[in-house]
Amino acid sequence: MNAAQIAAYQANGGITPSGTATVLTCAVIATLLLWGSWAIRTAYSGWAEQRLNQRQFLGVVIRFTAMYLALTYLLLS
Repeated sequence: MNAAQIAAYQANGGITPSGTATVLTCAVIATLLLWGSWAIRTAYSGWAEQRLNQRQFLGVVIRFTAMYLALTYLLLS
């Protein structure tokens, strides 16, 4: 964006484009962490009640960790 476009964006939105990108990045990561904690807690409940075996529980944890690492790398690099 050139200087005129940035000024127009800031005048209409009240925030800079980089500020908007930061807010959206934080929202995506917060949503991922919230979803991940829900998924892991639900999987742990299933494992504790013996509806899931240990391999399935670890699969949920590993998938979440992989998603978190990939998304963090893509959004923060």
